[in-house]
Amino acid sequence: MKNHIQEGRMITVAAPAGGVNSGDGVVVGALFGVASKTAAAGETVTIATTGVFDLPKLASAVIAAGDPVAWDDTAKQVNVPGTGRYPIGVAIEAAGNGATIVRVRLDGVATAAA
Repeated sequence: MKNHIQEGRMITVAAPAGGVNSGDGVVVGALFGVASKTAAAGETVTIATTGVFDLPKLASAVIAAGDPVAWDDTAKQVNVPGTGRYPIGVAIEAAGNGATIVRVRLDGVATAAA
């Protein structure tokens, strides 16, 4: 197809206010992804919008394998879906109370805070 641009798994965006570190979750408008490198605010950074990633999690959140998860952009961590959080995908492993990391399959779908 002569109008095909890219697969869309990796998207280049401007880093948001405060910048990002490699591996950080990033919300830019309706996009959520994981930063491929460290970048200052406004610099270009490529984010992965699909794939499986270990992401920081609210320690008290209890998440089962297969549960939908959401990104808390204020706290910069995964939590259960709720008000002000961006749905991002599904946990592929359980992460109970006390766990600070959860393995997530990003769904690559446009998101908005609930």
